Amino acid sequence: MKKGLFSKMVATYTIIIAISFTILATVLSLWFENYYFEQNKNELAEKAALIGDSAVQYMYGDISYYEMNKQLKLIGDYLKVDIWLTDKYGYVYAVSNEKYKSILGKQILTSDLKELRLKRFIEKKGNYGNLFSVPVHTIEIPIDQGNGFKGTIIMHTSLENIKYALKNVYKIIWASAILAIVVSCIVIYYFSQKIIIKPLAQINCVARKISKGEVDKRVDIKSNDEIGELANSFNIMADSLEKVENNRRLFISNVSHEIRSPITSIKGFIGGMLDGIIPEDKKNYYLSIAYEEIGRLTRLVNDLLDLSAIESGRFSLKVRELNLNEIIRLAVIKFETRIRNKGLKVDVCFEQEELYVLSDRDRTIQIITNIIDNALKYVNEGGQIKITTKSKGKKAYISVFNSGPNINDEDLNHIWDRFYKADKARSSKISTGLGLSIVRSILSQLGEDIWVKNKENGVEFTFTLTKN
Repeated sequence: MKKGLFSKMVATYTIIIAISFTILATVLSLWFENYYFEQNKNELAEKAALIGDSAVQYMYGDISYYEMNKQLKLIGDYLKVDIWLTDKYGYVYAVSNEKYKSILGKQILTSDLKELRLKRFIEKKGNYGNLFSVPVHTIEIPIDQGNGFKGTIIMHTSLENIKYALKNVYKIIWASAILAIVVSCIVIYYFSQKIIIKPLAQINCVARKISKGEVDKRVDIKSNDEIGELANSFNIMADSLEKVENNRRLFISNVSHEIRSPITSIKGFIGGMLDGIIPEDKKNYYLSIAYEEIGRLTRLVNDLLDLSAIESGRFSLKVRELNLNEIIRLAVIKFETRIRNKGLKVDVCFEQEELYVLSDRDRTIQIITNIIDNALKYVNEGGQIKITTKSKGKKAYISVFNSGPNINDEDLNHIWDRFYKADKARSSKISTGLGLSIVRSILSQLGEDIWVKNKENGVEFTFTLTKN
């Protein structure tokens, strides 16, 4: 997991953060560069006002060329710029740096004069007509004293000097960006481990233990996010698996018990006959008992095969129209001997003479037979069994009531479980404990319902079938 999900996640977040901070640092650098140039321009414009006043005074003869030139040099050295003054025709008549005395008396402004006469600043970057060996940032500011255009103040700042001043700012911006990326990666690493990777590793570890049979293991993750929901769902799944495993073990135990009892009896009777312990005149009696035990084993195996077929999806149903009342009549006739032996009163009440439903005939017979058989086991001697059918909407409701003791609450929760018997001593030799479980499974396959209720003097089972 750490070599897969963790590395991919950290790499993805790192790339996203790196790109984000790179874009942010670039934008900040460009913004600060523009801001610096704008500030430089404003500062030069502010000083240009002083130079403009001196230039006008020089034109009117109020100050000497020496005084004006001295002021240009002072301001130029202070601002680290080269300052040129031109008249209204673009001819240079003063420079702050003697290095450029060669341009004195030359016309360097022609095309820009039109814009300057309109009192507009002009800003340029480059070698300024090849007069400089390195790129410069140039600002041309018109001199205007209210009575017309008097000339131009041209200020040149080396771009190299400006960029040198900006380098420290760039270093701070990019160092901050790199530091932010590193810190973000550390934070991502820590929280990814704590919030995602470690919980997933714990879930994975518990899943491996459960796969090895330790179904009691659970994930201990307390979180209100999706990881917490995943852990909760995992624990719910583990609970289900534990329940399935417990049911499997209980099923094996029950099957072993149910099979061992008749096999032990059969083995004992046959062994007694072979050893001569059982006298000849008793052999037929014990053979009949062994035969009953074999019948019990046969019923158990058949019920197990039915359950296996239902749970594996190999249980085929041939749904067609059938007369439910006829099937109930035949089922009651089938149990006539047992009814007579117990002295029972059986009432069969049909809402209508014929009730047609959509179901599998053989499985419907099995459902009704199992429910009546269950009623016969627990009805009191000389008691009553009542079978009724009712129609409501598209459903037929079939109820089987038997007088006798109620089912206690504990047993009510388990009567549908396989091999469950209210008789804890398992004294019944007839029941396999699978009848009601098979009934509910068949009805579930048919999309129907079944439930049980304790009545005042007995127990009633009710199930539904779809009417035709």
